[in-house]
Amino acid sequence: MRHMRGVGAVVAGIAAMVALSGWGGSGGDEAKPASSPSASNEAVDPKSSEPEPSVEYPATPEGDIDRLADEKGWVVDDLYPAASDFVADICESLPVSAVDGASRPQWLAESGNMDGDGKAVLQAGIPKLCPKWTPVMKQAVSGKYDRWFGDGTYVVSSKPAAAGEDEETIPPGMYQARGNMKDCYWERTTKSGDIIDNHLATSAQEITVTIRASDGQFTSERCAVWKPVR
Repeated sequence: MRHMRGVGAVVAGIAAMVALSGWGGSGGDEAKPASSPSASNEAVDPKSSEPEPSVEYPATPEGDIDRLADEKGWVVDDLYPAASDFVADICESLPVSAVDGASRPQWLAESGNMDGDGKAVLQAGIPKLCPKWTPVMKQAVSGKYDRWFGDGTYVVSSKPAAAGEDEETIPPGMYQARGNMKDCYWERTTKSGDIIDNHLATSAQEITVTIRASDGQFTSERCAVWKPVR
């Protein structure tokens, strides 16, 4: 009998230890070990912590322009894949830009290509891709350049028309048109539209007109480009 009591005491002790440790339970359910705090965290993608690969720029003038544009955060029109493509297009356009009745710096300044970051990109890029046009670019940036005028009606004013305005302006001064002109017609009018002076040249190679500050408008039809006489 003494031996049996000893076994019973051992069994009772084991049962107490099981109860205190949380194992076992009512209804035969098995106890579950407590989850660690990190078990609920989402799995971390090892790729997300890897640094983005750096862009490699070719050791060319184009690469220098693109690297600088990316470093400065310059943005060009979506038409161009990169800043250097924008500069290359302007370099190709400058030689023929004057055929549209505007001087090259006038075309560059008034075409919208220098809006936004365009001016900074062209200032950095033209000396690298087409350095012969650097003086033209500098004139366009400064605003000090000759303005040429093709056919149309212009309001006489020393100030260029503001962006978005329909009317174009022409400063007072002496202008000359040269070329093989047939039926070239020009007229100067008052602010109310009355004709001050006009002329129709059925055939001419050179015509000079002086536009006065008191004039209202100047009109040209079928004439060559009017350039200021210095």
